[in-house]
Amino acid sequence: MTTQTDTPGSVTTVYQVSGMSCGHCEGAVSGELSELAGVTSVQAVASTGEVTVVSAAALDEAAVRAAVDEAGFELVGQA
Repeated sequence: MTTQTDTPGSVTTVYQVSGMSCGHCEGAVSGELSELAGVTSVQAVASTGEVTVVSAAALDEAAVRAAVDEAGFELVGQA
């Protein structure tokens, strides 16, 4: 799901990530995704596997997948 937010020019995308089980997992995924250019906010929720990313523009899914892989998890796709 990709939606425009109230902030002009920002895009909110919710991704589904498998393998997260705790706060440490959330932090690892959030840390890697925060490094992507244009990302302004990341919120990962281990209990649902959802990761909400706010960015200046739509992100390249390959870059998101690589960041999630680097954290040790698997990007399932957009929620």
